[in-house]
Amino acid sequence: MSADEPLLKLVGVTKQFQTAAGPPLTVLAGIDFELASGAAVAVVGPSGSGKSTLLNLVGALDKPTSGQVFLEGRDLAACSQDELAEIRNRRIGFVFQFHHLLPQCTVWENVLIPTLATSNEVLRDGAPERARRLLARVGLSERLTHRPSQLSGGERQRVAVVRALINEPRILLADEPTGSLDRASAEQLGQLLVDVNVEMGVSLLVVTHSMELANRMHRRFELRDGKLREIAK
Repeated sequence: MSADEPLLKLVGVTKQFQTAAGPPLTVLAGIDFELASGAAVAVVGPSGSGKSTLLNLVGALDKPTSGQVFLEGRDLAACSQDELAEIRNRRIGFVFQFHHLLPQCTVWENVLIPTLATSNEVLRDGAPERARRLLARVGLSERLTHRPSQLSGGERQRVAVVRALINEPRILLADEPTGSLDRASAEQLGQLLVDVNVEMGVSLLVVTHSMELANRMHRRFELRDGKLREIAK
């Protein structure tokens, strides 16, 4: 990846789904998009417009019907399943509307789970210190032995953010990260995402219904009728 190459690039990306009868349903229609390293972008749009589908393609969880998705200059469609697994584990962090923490595991254990799959020994060996630092950064140093059921909704989402950052990804994908939170917790999490972008240089691609969260990002786009259009601030 050269210095002037975008971290993420979509070229003519279309995604269709087969229907029980009739023509395929086109959710994304020829999308071109670039995300620079260190940028923070929000995507808004009505329910069912394809926002989560877009994140799934960027996150190497699905493939486009046509077009190409490049991450750090690599065409994800040309990668093997093992390569895609490594990219998902090492280069991309995921935060969802619901935290998806393992209920039987402590905060500490949940945060360290992604490190078990990495082949990078240096990254894995440094994980405990990173976990302590990140959990302190989000105000959860006193919650290491707590299980998810013992945490508030906002605390669970903060744990999910730390878990997404533990392998030092280049990009953080957040799908409605404040959607299940009360207003105060949503504001706190939104500020945390901004701080992560500024302090750690992690690129952000955030899908949200919240214009308050979207307005915190550098750029805003609307996904509607399969097209992605930038919204002027």
